[in-house]
Amino acid sequence: MKIPAFRSSLIAAAVIGALSLSAASFAQDASRPAPVDQPYPGTLAVKVDLTDAAKRIFRVHETIPVKSGPFTLLYPEWIPGEHAPSGPIQNVAGLIITANGKQLPWRRDLRDMFAINLDVPAGVSQLDVSFQFLSPAPGQGSLFGASASSTPNFVDVEFNQVAFYPAGHYSSQIHIQPTVELPQGWKFGTALQVESQAGNAITFKPVTFNNFVDSPLIAGTHFDRVDLAPGAKVPVHLNVVGDAANDVKLTTKQLDEQRSMVKQTGLLFGSHHYDHYDFLLTLSDHTGHFGLEHHQSSDDRLPADFFTNDDMHTLAASLMTHEYVHSWNGKFRRPADLWTPNFNVKEQDDLLWVYEGLTDYWCSVLTARSGLWTPAQYRDVMANMDAAMSARTGRAWRSLQDTADAAPLTYYGGGGWANWRRGTDFYPEGQLLWLDVDTKIRELSGGKHSLDDFARAFYGMDNGSYVTKTYTFDDVIHTLNQVQPFDWAKFLRARLDYTGPNLPEKGIDRGGWKLVYTDKPNAATKAMESIRHGANMAYSIGLSASSSGSIYDVQWNGPAFKAGLVPGLTIVAVDGKDFSSERLKDAVKAAKTGSAPITLLVKNIDVYNTVTIDYHGGLRYPHLVRAGGKDLIGAIVAPLKK
Repeated sequence: MKIPAFRSSLIAAAVIGALSLSAASFAQDASRPAPVDQPYPGTLAVKVDLTDAAKRIFRVHETIPVKSGPFTLLYPEWIPGEHAPSGPIQNVAGLIITANGKQLPWRRDLRDMFAINLDVPAGVSQLDVSFQFLSPAPGQGSLFGASASSTPNFVDVEFNQVAFYPAGHYSSQIHIQPTVELPQGWKFGTALQVESQAGNAITFKPVTFNNFVDSPLIAGTHFDRVDLAPGAKVPVHLNVVGDAANDVKLTTKQLDEQRSMVKQTGLLFGSHHYDHYDFLLTLSDHTGHFGLEHHQSSDDRLPADFFTNDDMHTLAASLMTHEYVHSWNGKFRRPADLWTPNFNVKEQDDLLWVYEGLTDYWCSVLTARSGLWTPAQYRDVMANMDAAMSARTGRAWRSLQDTADAAPLTYYGGGGWANWRRGTDFYPEGQLLWLDVDTKIRELSGGKHSLDDFARAFYGMDNGSYVTKTYTFDDVIHTLNQVQPFDWAKFLRARLDYTGPNLPEKGIDRGGWKLVYTDKPNAATKAMESIRHGANMAYSIGLSASSSGSIYDVQWNGPAFKAGLVPGLTIVAVDGKDFSSERLKDAVKAAKTGSAPITLLVKNIDVYNTVTIDYHGGLRYPHLVRAGGKDLIGAIVAPLKK
């Protein structure tokens, strides 16, 4: 899963070095060989020169064994975990292919921009492929494709960005040997295993191409590595890079909590599916911020003050947990429609409410069980989630299932209107869906069974294996019925396919709590506001704005909408005074006891208008309060014991 980051339009990269050729020179998509499950002859090799990483230039030289005749190179398009055709080929430049010292002409496939076609001359047994990957500068990247991934102090390398591979074979049947050259003195972390090291050049043991793509690397001058499973037979480490030495050090308490998270996750699943596991954590204010799962590692990127700012640590505490859970749910067990033989076959995202929604559910639960969140902090997070999903006006036309089906569209999102468009709601509402399932199992079984039993039954087989095992909707239903007999298909479909005004998931209520609103923000909201300094007024006047007054969402048909406000406008003044988040809150608070509307001066590009919002309901912030019955939510977040 990638956490949302700043989006920008993609800039087309000019891939240079091609000679002018006729359209008939190369085979097109229709004649490309389909991938077969047979070994590719020979071993590819790639050297990634990162000595210019500070300049955001990654220099690549790749050798590919070949035979004479028509040949197609593929650049990875569908990147596991991104659930969209996001391979950043637009960042590839300087592509030159040679054989026996002579440059070969090539042409891009007109039906597939990720395919390069050429003819291999007689007597040629190896192609030499050279190019540069031009990593975006801060603020220029995108959530999908590529985001800023290097500074003068470190680099993050996603290997799908720096390698082509031959068409016609499963990626698991293609072997490659990687070498990485780092700047002087930099240390590194990766799930790849070192074969040899000569100075700053590290050569790793050959791996299959799919595992190569699945094993990113971080490196930097400020680097720390800590053991998260001391004494365990299967190692788990946290590798951290950042722009400052103080940023990469955990406190003793933080280290204990991360170790507890690893332990609680192991107890939940009763298995592991890696030879070793490496968290790869980048802490910087100059990169994209997200997490991306891999089988034996995770690529986690957070702000520089993650370890030094308590509010930031609380807000982002669940990211590494989420990606770790993916080693079981998403990497080892994967929806059949999300497994493909290589990186250029389309994925289908219909079960993302399991892949991502269930992972998101367990990540929050495990964050609480490990002590990274207190039970109260967990409830605040769930209150905010329940409120946000209850206010999803787009449920009137778009089902939860469709947010998963359309993931290649919803990940890229749009300009505002998050509540009406609905985006990747299979994360937050998916979490509420699985809370609904968990509390229902507990209710039906009288507390004898829970979703934890499903975790062990569905993911506990083949301990130690990290060969992907696929599943279908029917497999999920079958295992749920093994845990607790019930009409789970009807239960799930009633929620997944629902359109209408009300949130269909009732796990919070069944868990012994209820959602209420007061005029005081909960602790999680306070932490968010202390970091972003904006104003989330979605549950009162129906808008959310940044600290500078830029409106980034408006509730469809809410008070602000009816007053004429839309995303993209800027609030300049509130009741005749300069805008600030606090001044807007004060105006909403004051309107509760008066009859005058809230008056805003709003800017639309270079046009100013005064709008009035006739709202008198006061500030409204979500909270969970006990509602009687068994406290199932308290039981869910209680730490597991051996």
